[in-house]
Amino acid sequence: IQGTGIQGTGIQGTGIQGTGIQGTGIQETSTQGTGIQGIGIQGTATQGSSLGDVIDCAGAMVLFNSENIHRTVLNQFHRISAEHYGWIRDIQTTNNAEQLQTRLNRDSQLADFVRTIMQAPAAGSQAPPPSPPPPPPLPQQRPTHHQETQFEAKLQELQQQFCISQYNNTDIRIRRDQVLANSFRVLMRHTTHTLTTQKCKVQWVGEEGMDCGGLTREFFFKLSRQLFNPHYGLFQYSAHGSYTVEIRPFSSQIDDALQWFKFAGRVIAYAIVQGQLLDVFFARHFYKALLNKPFALSDIEAVDISFYNSLLYIQDNDPEPLQLTFSIEEEVFGDIIETDLRKNGSKIAVTQGNKSEYIKLLLEWRLTKGVKSQMEALVTGLTELVPLRFLSKFDAQEVEWVIAGTPEINIDDWRKHTEYTGGFHEHHNVILWFWEVVDSYTNEQKLRLLQFVTGTSSVPFEGFKALRGNGTLQRFQLQMTGSPDMLPVAHTCFNRLDFPCYTSKEQLREKLTTAFEESEFFAMS
Repeated sequence: IQGTGIQGTGIQGTGIQGTGIQGTGIQETSTQGTGIQGIGIQGTATQGSSLGDVIDCAGAMVLFNSENIHRTVLNQFHRISAEHYGWIRDIQTTNNAEQLQTRLNRDSQLADFVRTIMQAPAAGSQAPPPSPPPPPPLPQQRPTHHQETQFEAKLQELQQQFCISQYNNTDIRIRRDQVLANSFRVLMRHTTHTLTTQKCKVQWVGEEGMDCGGLTREFFFKLSRQLFNPHYGLFQYSAHGSYTVEIRPFSSQIDDALQWFKFAGRVIAYAIVQGQLLDVFFARHFYKALLNKPFALSDIEAVDISFYNSLLYIQDNDPEPLQLTFSIEEEVFGDIIETDLRKNGSKIAVTQGNKSEYIKLLLEWRLTKGVKSQMEALVTGLTELVPLRFLSKFDAQEVEWVIAGTPEINIDDWRKHTEYTGGFHEHHNVILWFWEVVDSYTNEQKLRLLQFVTGTSSVPFEGFKALRGNGTLQRFQLQMTGSPDMLPVAHTCFNRLDFPCYTSKEQLREKLTTAFEESEFFAMS
């Protein structure tokens, strides 16, 4: 980066000057000048005003020849750089190109990115369109009826631990443009007794509406979508191509990070207490750490396949020829340090007899590296409202169902548990068109439609029969009302969608799609 490099919040002119990185080497010009200014490293980003600014800076910190960059690669780098926050500090604090080259060589993801850059089309050539986001993880195999019955019994027992008053409410007033800040102030201020005995009532500032359940569901949906968003710096995607998240290593260095992680734990617990679902799916090892249960080798497979294969090789072969010890070398902000996995580990060789202990310790190190203090703060926030003994009967998979429900949208189940009013019935032509249109939607569109009508895109583990509204079980409803020129109207408190008798399936598709893709505010009854 030469001169001012990247200014303000965007990229001026060509955005990137100089040669940056050529091949896999780093030219000395890349660290000249003032580096990165504006909201990035200098200014407000490191002072805690906005975690997103730090990540925005990371996404903009491209040190490559601008002639070789197109939108797809920029999107890829935005994600990679956000996962390697240490690079920001390295670029700003060192002029040692050799040291930066060492960092690049040690980081396979950034090295892969360099190769992608060099293979990108040159300026003037036809750039491919932006890559679509990776698809959500495929739903896991459905459990047996016996397993479902067991889980439902456990969930009912958990819900009986909390005595929520139907007469005393915790009023939560939230501005839509300040969801995180307002929620932090409110939830961290109230006592444990208040949050675990009073019913949550949400009011969006500047909007009319009575919360009969829909506003609360929307509140937890929007809060979790922001709080656990990797672009805010507290969490990161657990692997490329996956929507599951985990705690970002060394995120504790962000201002007030431990307070934010305690808040995250309190949000998870408050959702459990209130019987709400969050719009977040964590990596499997996160749930095990939450429950203080041991990790398994399979937990690392979806997170770091190379690391998994290495441990698998040691498990299946004699490790002595590898001359390993109970220690690991790791890089911390440019410095290589050796960490013992056990006392005097650097002096203890890994053998056929002790390799199981080595794999266990190395697995724990890899999955907890740089996140112990954050996880402790999160667990503290959670257990202030929900003691771990309340969750002790659940395994990691079941805790995911408790927190987030299931990502599976089963159209047959949805249709089976839908009620019709106002003249609609199951065999009405408009209703047949409705389900044909919904069935043709992508999974993302189905989730957005569900969120539009119910306030959340999460489906209870038990399926659509367990949708809740107005403080009780409330099935999905379709009601006939209005004239064909009207858009559908959602009543989130009652899981109800009102729409007229449209004259064709194409008109229904147009009106319905417009309603959930462009509407931000919902009519409330």
